[in-house]
Amino acid sequence: MAKVSGEVERDVRIDIRNLNELKNFFQEVEPEVVFHLAAQALVLDSYANPVDTFATNVMGTVNVLECIRMTSSVKSAVIVTTDKCYENKEWFWGYRETEPMGGFDPYSSSKGCAELATSAFRSSYFSDGTVSIATARAGNVIGGGDWSKNRLIPDFFRAIERKEPLFLRYPQAIRPWQHVLEPVGGYILLAEKTFWTGRKTFAEAWNFGPAEDDAKTVQWIAESICKHFPGSSWQTETGEKKHEANFLKLDISKAKMKLKWLPKWGTEEALRATVDWYQAFQSGKNMNEFTYNQISSYESLQA
Repeated sequence: MAKVSGEVERDVRIDIRNLNELKNFFQEVEPEVVFHLAAQALVLDSYANPVDTFATNVMGTVNVLECIRMTSSVKSAVIVTTDKCYENKEWFWGYRETEPMGGFDPYSSSKGCAELATSAFRSSYFSDGTVSIATARAGNVIGGGDWSKNRLIPDFFRAIERKEPLFLRYPQAIRPWQHVLEPVGGYILLAEKTFWTGRKTFAEAWNFGPAEDDAKTVQWIAESICKHFPGSSWQTETGEKKHEANFLKLDISKAKMKLKWLPKWGTEEALRATVDWYQAFQSGKNMNEFTYNQISSYESLQA
């Protein structure tokens, strides 16, 4: 596909639940900046495998934090969790970084726990500012190259290829949709701020989501994709369904004010870029080149 492996200097795969292996790797490479994005990231999988979900998302995060604590070279870390870490009260307005952690399902709960664990490490070991530990909470991320099951856009493209309708669990559920380049840009900016500008100042929690009026329903996303693929369709799934939040929005005022970060693509642009990627893949284009061109196009825009 995008042949990402050819773009990195080194690719090492370690289970973050294995503290000893992880610690040895940290000591070997002596990183200055750490991005922690490893997770069991699917809500429905968390219902089926709660122990693995908590082990990966909670103890895996604790292991990363412990390695940071034991590695003197580290100066900055961005711990990525999720917009679902908040105690969801079905509010119509966005959640702020100061809202309490929660989570009905094992996935959401495990991510709330990861935030609490990070806060405890920050207060206990990094309060002097020598190492900056920030957390980042993104919205519902979309973009090319995602093939995970039980995610709206990958599931829809698989249904289109099979010439079958997509079944939606909760068509009216509202989510903060955003292209993957949006939060990634925020993570990098946050790492730069924590490393160069003020380690204690930015060692906090941050939301990276779309503008408030860009939060759309699942049905809106499905119908927008259908416009690009004549003959595609969706239906509402019937029968027993696991609980999922109905309303979920993020307040990004803090990132706008303190980091000067703003989303560059609205939901329509983000969805168009995602559809373009999958269409390019289906037509056999050079996806490494196509992906680079999408990134360049995004970077050229003013927020």
